[in-house]
Amino acid sequence: MALITTIALGLLATAAGLCLARLVRKGSVADRIVALDTLLVILVSGIAVFSVRRGDDVYLDVLVVTALLGFVGTATVAQYIDKRGTR
Repeated sequence: MALITTIALGLLATAAGLCLARLVRKGSVADRIVALDTLLVILVSGIAVFSVRRGDDVYLDVLVVTALLGFVGTATVAQYIDKRGTR
């Protein structure tokens, strides 16, 4: 199980790096928000894999709160973009 979780964490780190590269590149506000939201999903997935690796469920509350905050943040920014425009 340690090998599988190590591979999963490596792939998640690669995906996070690609999201950070997309975040740094010039683009619209919507592109950056999608990159941040994807980065948050990768973070939640990484915490889940780490929880499986350790074999305890202590981090499940952290997963729920992080996912909820990410959803609320993305919905708030989407509403702001809708009222203001995409640039």
